[in-house]
Amino acid sequence: MNLVIDNGNTRIKVASFLGSKLHEKFLFATNEQLKGFLENERFEHGLVSSVSESAEEVLNWITCSGKKLSLSVALPLPITILYVTPETLGVDRMAAACGALEIFQDQNCLVIDAGTCINYEFLDKQANYHGGAISPGIQMRFEAMHKFTARLPLLKEISKTDLVGNSTESCMKSGVINGVLAEVNGIIDQYNQKFPRLRVILCGGDAHFFENNLKPPIFVAPDLVLHGLNRILLHNVNL
Repeated sequence: MNLVIDNGNTRIKVASFLGSKLHEKFLFATNEQLKGFLENERFEHGLVSSVSESAEEVLNWITCSGKKLSLSVALPLPITILYVTPETLGVDRMAAACGALEIFQDQNCLVIDAGTCINYEFLDKQANYHGGAISPGIQMRFEAMHKFTARLPLLKEISKTDLVGNSTESCMKSGVINGVLAEVNGIIDQYNQKFPRLRVILCGGDAHFFENNLKPPIFVAPDLVLHGLNRILLHNVNL
């Protein structure tokens, strides 16, 4: 049994794999919860991806009989990184691109990771990762309007809304929700025009909202990053 850990900005996702098959998933709110879980578990190989806490510290909590790895651009990957500043590339973005490779080999893929930020990742059919875009997520947009103005309230509800708002709150909601949908649909259209037979893959904490409000076809893969991490782990184990 292999272990992968995705230590994100707001949640810690953990999964065990048998080969390429996802066996079990866990979700933790704090590193203390994660550490307590790992104290009683044993694995063959493990990989940690972290955008918040030190990956090396988390590795110390894992008991493995084989390899224990932390994800970085220096680790051998099953994709070719064409990013001009690879040292600044987020490990979550690399994992999402490798997840796309796991699902759709030999195809152009656009991954949309809708979380704290909305990340767009483009992987071509030769498994070359080019980059993409980073945009504020839905909650970040609501929080920005509240923080940088004197009177606008903090909104949190994420749901489809009318185009024309008739109150301050409904106008704010229309601006954020309809604005972000227009952004994502517009970017998908631009990629479709440039790259034929494009596969669009959706993941992230807000994927459930986008799933029902984007132009089809969209492939929803809530565990894409976990599968990508496992693909990277197997790639290194088999070297």
